[in-house]
Amino acid sequence: MSPLIICPRRFEDSRGWFSETWNDARLKAAGVDVQFRQDNQSLSRAPGTVRGLHFQAVPHAQAKLVRSIRGRVFDVAVDIRRQSPTFGQWAGVELSADNGKQLLIPTGYAHGFMTLEPNCEIAYKVDDYYAADCEGGIAWDDPAIGIDWPVIDSAPVLSDKDAILRPLSSLTVEFPYDGNPLGPLREIAI
Repeated sequence: MSPLIICPRRFEDSRGWFSETWNDARLKAAGVDVQFRQDNQSLSRAPGTVRGLHFQAVPHAQAKLVRSIRGRVFDVAVDIRRQSPTFGQWAGVELSADNGKQLLIPTGYAHGFMTLEPNCEIAYKVDDYYAADCEGGIAWDDPAIGIDWPVIDSAPVLSDKDAILRPLSSLTVEFPYDGNPLGPLREIAI
């Protein structure tokens, strides 16, 4: 599976709106069959905060479904499956509380995002539990990947752990290739 933008419908009236952010039956009908095990949420206070590029290795590799519940972020997935013809390539999308879009990131992809305004809250589901011994990452600014991050007015804000992540060329873990290279992000409505 390739990364996929999921666009939940919003039912609006004078009070605001309601949305089913995950509907297992509708997504299975669209070819998405993921069983989530854990929900996570993060708050990034400063604009220009970069989190990532993170992944969990086999046997606890994680697919993620990421959405913004406050603010706007530029969210990216990087193909890190060595056998893939798109190894090292990336795709990105703006996720915001206003647009309601979600990015589904399959296993075998590193994930990261940059906040585009203050106080961004991101919620994401994962299909395997956190396993510290399987966590990994690659440098957010690796020129070999060449992510076209949004321009910000100051230096990106990084955690100490993210600031020392190494380039993709140092990656030693293997992810299975399922025959689906990274392509243009496709949107599906649920």
